[in-house]
Amino acid sequence: MSTHAPPPLSLRERLAVTVRMPRRGRGFWYGVAIELIWPFLALFTRLGWRGGEHLPAGGCLLVVNHVSFADPIVDTAFVLAQGRVPRYLAKSDLWRMPVGKWVMTGGRHIPVERATIAAGDAYRGAVAAVGRGECLVVYPESTYTRRTDGWPMRGMNGVARIALATGVPVVPMAHWGSQDVLPPGHGGFPRLLPRRPVRVQAGPPLDLSRFAGLAPRQAVLDEVTAEIMGAITDLVAELRGEPPPADCHRPPHGTGGTAAAGS
Repeated sequence: MSTHAPPPLSLRERLAVTVRMPRRGRGFWYGVAIELIWPFLALFTRLGWRGGEHLPAGGCLLVVNHVSFADPIVDTAFVLAQGRVPRYLAKSDLWRMPVGKWVMTGGRHIPVERATIAAGDAYRGAVAAVGRGECLVVYPESTYTRRTDGWPMRGMNGVARIALATGVPVVPMAHWGSQDVLPPGHGGFPRLLPRRPVRVQAGPPLDLSRFAGLAPRQAVLDEVTAEIMGAITDLVAELRGEPPPADCHRPPHGTGGTAAAGS
């Protein structure tokens, strides 16, 4: 399998992104973080992306694999380059960090309180966000992949529940290379030199129409989640130029999927 990774952005393209990034609707501290971090990403990585045309106007879910603490930085740049301001479904711990709480609150991101009675607030917040037209970025694995080979893990069902409740477009996206800039669990300074390739690719919105109107039973949620993770994994495979291991890739079901057919 040959790689079809997008080429690095040229200097002109990086400057164009800097100019056309939307400044309104970011909130002060989220905006400050973007303006401070984007130059480092643009100058010290060989960043390239493809598939921005698949990001629709209006409310949508952008579902992405997770390999590094740098992923939200890369994904924010990609979404801003398409003229949208991304919002994130993120761990509530970020709201407890100095400065982080200002960035997350001002940016209208949505905290996820795991294993508490407040966990449902994240779902309601996500539904409301896409309902008012936001581009909501979600990492279905919920954390960095724990696979030592970097391939995606099984996804959690939360994003499937949001997708079924709202019917908004679900756009799969993958990145590869951000783990070389800031490895998972690496608490030190990012590895800026030599400049490392970071690649991003978005695919067309998933066709989940066969699930429309179905009750969010476990089997349905599992099947929608598998569809989402299969699409993400296929994009990771394109960026890596190699097929995914059989134990991490569940191919998307066809129109005769078991959950949809059995409902």
